[in-house]
Amino acid sequence: MSRPEAQVLRARRIQTLLGLAAATLCAGLVGASPPDAPCGGGRMHAGPVTDPAAYVDPFTGTRDEGNTFPGAAVPFGKVQLSPDTTGSNTGYDWDEDRIRGFSAVHLSGVGCGIGGDLPAMPTTGDIKSTDNNEYASRFRHETESASPGAYKVALDDYGGTTAELTAGTHTGHQRYTFPRTGKANVLLNSGQALHKVTGSSVRVLDDRTIATEVTGSGFCQGTEPYTVWAVTRFDRPFDSHGTWDGEQITEGGDSSAGGGRRGAYARFDTRDGDRDVEAVTALSYVDAEGAARNLDAADGRSFDETRDAARRAWQERLRRVEVSGGSEDRLRVFYSSLYRALLHPNTGEDVDRRYRGWDQRVHRAKGHTYYQNWSLWDTYRTQAQLLSLVAPRESRDMALSLLDVDEQGGWLPRWGYATRETNIMAGDPVTPFLANAYQQGLLKGNEERAYRALKKNADGVPPADSPYLGRMANKEYIEDGYIPYDPERKRPKPGSPDFTHSGSATLEYAVADAALAGMARDLGHTADAGRYAERSRNYRNILDPGTGSFRARQADGTFAPVTGRAGNEGFHEGTPSQYMWMVPQDVPGLVSRLGGRGAAERRLDDFFDYDRLAEDPRTPASAEWVDGPYDYYTSDNYNPQNEHDLIAPYTYLSTGSPWKTTDVVDAALCRFTDAPDGVTGNDDLGTMSSWMVLSAMGVFPVAPGADTWGLSAPAFDRVELTLDREWYPRGRFTIRAPRGDDTDRYIRSVSAGGSQISRTWISTDDIRRGGSLDFRLGSEPSRWGTGAQDAPPPLGGTGGDGRDR
Repeated sequence: MSRPEAQVLRARRIQTLLGLAAATLCAGLVGASPPDAPCGGGRMHAGPVTDPAAYVDPFTGTRDEGNTFPGAAVPFGKVQLSPDTTGSNTGYDWDEDRIRGFSAVHLSGVGCGIGGDLPAMPTTGDIKSTDNNEYASRFRHETESASPGAYKVALDDYGGTTAELTAGTHTGHQRYTFPRTGKANVLLNSGQALHKVTGSSVRVLDDRTIATEVTGSGFCQGTEPYTVWAVTRFDRPFDSHGTWDGEQITEGGDSSAGGGRRGAYARFDTRDGDRDVEAVTALSYVDAEGAARNLDAADGRSFDETRDAARRAWQERLRRVEVSGGSEDRLRVFYSSLYRALLHPNTGEDVDRRYRGWDQRVHRAKGHTYYQNWSLWDTYRTQAQLLSLVAPRESRDMALSLLDVDEQGGWLPRWGYATRETNIMAGDPVTPFLANAYQQGLLKGNEERAYRALKKNADGVPPADSPYLGRMANKEYIEDGYIPYDPERKRPKPGSPDFTHSGSATLEYAVADAALAGMARDLGHTADAGRYAERSRNYRNILDPGTGSFRARQADGTFAPVTGRAGNEGFHEGTPSQYMWMVPQDVPGLVSRLGGRGAAERRLDDFFDYDRLAEDPRTPASAEWVDGPYDYYTSDNYNPQNEHDLIAPYTYLSTGSPWKTTDVVDAALCRFTDAPDGVTGNDDLGTMSSWMVLSAMGVFPVAPGADTWGLSAPAFDRVELTLDREWYPRGRFTIRAPRGDDTDRYIRSVSAGGSQISRTWISTDDIRRGGSLDFRLGSEPSRWGTGAQDAPPPLGGTGGDGRDR
């Protein structure tokens, strides 16, 4: 009996159990569920969704370290006006019951404190403290609501004062409804934020306008300081005002500047007439004049008009992905995830096109919108590819903005915030990010410009006086074929040192080399392509032949000693077992070195606890897999909470068991719910949400820096993508996966553009040309995609078998 036939027979034996279990898949997590994936229970929705914004819940992910924010923003906008609760250094925590202000800058799903600039807070009565932890107000979720572009809450400690928020691209709009009082205050706190404020100032410009300037640093291990300017204009004159310096409050004061707590307040009398006070805050990372121009551009638009415009902006974006055939719960999970995927990166330029570059000089954007905020170690794996489909124009401009960073700042970044490099996370994530943009056709006219920047980064190390870490271990990596494990080496700059995370950094460098090899080959740089392809096989050099696992190596070539259960020395936020499958550039080569498809699949089965998954899908999803958002180093099992394992379920496409990808993906999708704890770990600027969206669509980028999309059974009967005709001439791409009954969950056959395919992947050209992708599903696994030739191809000319040629 052939191995594919034996696999199918075994799958049929366990499928009876799977069919029964699927009917209650993850029921313990999200309530009674029908057998469709992903696990969404409740009433089924008939037909396509007409208003996808109605299915977005901004509170999803605000509990258990998802670190999302519920406040107001527009897609890729500069401003994210949102509440900050006490007890949270990233913004809002669902389990807290006091709000300390509504600040103008937030990043969705980050793991360290950043943003939170200029928290505004409505209060009543005398101002007794200038510390926002002390003047914070209690609130209740029963009097709180949020939707795309809007937020509202009642503040219990201030007579039920209602705060409403909305946003434009450069502005945050507030409406406060006070009780009748002679002392209705709006506090603008320039000296406190979610990060360290090193200096700030406030100036009362007139009886309606207050200007602020905040300089700070932070994010995990600190950054060079950056500055954000803001101007806040009220819709009516304030009756009195003042400023503060520490706890010293100066009634009638017009300015305050320096370190420590600083701020200003505006006071209104709401005893007679209108109790509403509206304010608009505009931000600029350029200068005070830029903030003023941004404010002037929004002048005349009311709060309601701004909120309605924000809602329309979200409706237009979300309608580009129209799904049908799912439950109401599943739709809420899907569109909430898509919403979060469209929040970042953020507009960096002002309305006059000026922006502050990474050389700290002022530049003017030409030919593209300038963006900032780059969580590249995360987003290069999922969000970059999703945006290339649903927002290619913005995706192109984001890639060009990174080239601006290189030319103006001197190097390509790892993890950029505002106008500074943070150097957080290991490896070289910018290379697969930009290589993806190239492969998706987004760099037309800029291919060689991008290649020059990537080659400089791939072959060099930033100067010692540069703030960038870049590929800090490149010298050793290029000479020895791996990065030596040396955690005691002095850190030359703040950030994540690759010598401490040498095992995972070696894997990350190799992925980047493969992505660049493919780009070099396409552009005719043949010698470079061969060199980078050879380096992309450096993952072999940390594969311990004695254990069959990755291990960090020391400078003398010996493997680093293993301590602890998971032996995580040299691996960033994970263990060698979790990094085992992070070789997307050469899965066939990795499989060969593990002993072939059968041996590799047994390793995968152990990793996912697949036999128990077959018996009860809920058990691995809730117990055996890594569950805590920061439980990086305590398990040898699958971690759906962190980025290095996002691709792991799709490795079964290369072992001849594509139905196991469906099983694992279905179970992992169960981690996403429409509840405050419904995001798996930190969302990391939309990375985890993008995984959910792409996996639910049935197409996933299995090779970062390439245009290869792995296939699994879609979670919906139909997905209709409206595409930008400049990049996708047909303008639409339809994914169909009709189900005859509730047990249909395995792929029987696939048709791309009307032609049957047995391969488990498609290319971006298939999406451009084909117009459709049709899945025929059944209740049992089939032989579709089981041949060795059906697996996704290696990336960048790695050779396929992973061995010396």
